[in-house]
Amino acid sequence: MTPAPAGTPYRVPPEPSRLPAFALAVAVHAVLLGFLWFGISWQNNEPVAVEAEVWDMSVQTAAAPPLPPPPAPDPAPEPVPTPPPPPPRVTETPVERPAPPPDINLEREKQRKEEERKRELAEKEKQRKEELRKEELRKQEIAEKKKKEKEEADRKELAAKKEADDKRKKDDAERKQKALADAKAKAAAEKAEQARLDKIRQDDLKRMAGALGSGGSAVKSTAPKADAGYVAAITAAIKSATAYGGSTTMPGNPKAVFKVEQLPTGEIMSVRLVKSSGVPEFDRAVENGIKKASPLPKKKDGTVERTLDVNFSMKDYD
Repeated sequence: MTPAPAGTPYRVPPEPSRLPAFALAVAVHAVLLGFLWFGISWQNNEPVAVEAEVWDMSVQTAAAPPLPPPPAPDPAPEPVPTPPPPPPRVTETPVERPAPPPDINLEREKQRKEEERKRELAEKEKQRKEELRKEELRKQEIAEKKKKEKEEADRKELAAKKEADDKRKKDDAERKQKALADAKAKAAAEKAEQARLDKIRQDDLKRMAGALGSGGSAVKSTAPKADAGYVAAITAAIKSATAYGGSTTMPGNPKAVFKVEQLPTGEIMSVRLVKSSGVPEFDRAVENGIKKASPLPKKKDGTVERTLDVNFSMKDYD
């Protein structure tokens, strides 16, 4: 028997087929039954029958010639042997054959292979556990690395945010300081400009003499002699720039009085309400009209009255 190659698992050899043994047993029983039947048939053959005649010899006569012997009867036909009945079909009960005694070498080889297989499985299990341990260590290292990177990123982000906040605070402080300085400079400039304008106004007031002139119109000049054409031009300019959409049918004739100061160019510096008409909408409309009319018309000689008393009655807009 050729030994199995190393590493091949042991297999129990298959049992031989029982059909040839069963056929041989049937054939032997058939031959035996045939011999028995032929032996019994041979012993049961009937013997050949013999017949004899007895003559009365009391009268002696000449002896007659002997008669020919009677023909021998035909032998009884030999019985045709009846074929024996077929032997009963014997169903052979399968008998479990005992397993052949194990081969010691095969058993040892089997045990050796089984031990090798167990060692291989144990080695593979050990390798698997080692790989799992390494994989777990690798995951822990990655998690630790990500944690450190996140902490570093958070630290940098916090530092950047703090730096941005510090820079923003510094910029705000600088802007506030600059705005304060600009406000101070602007206030100083405005104060200086106001002082200059006040000086100019004082000079104009000193130059002008007399009381307030009355032109009998909506505009009164501080000059001793009012220019009727100049007053009419200013009144027309302010009236055309004033838009009042309220009712003018109120009892009486409400009048608003404003103090207007202008530059030598005719541009209005300030408009101050001296006396209200009692109708706030009308007061605002006249004030806006005065501001929109800037610069105001000049005199024929190109000069202007620096201070004007402007008064408008509601009936003037009927």
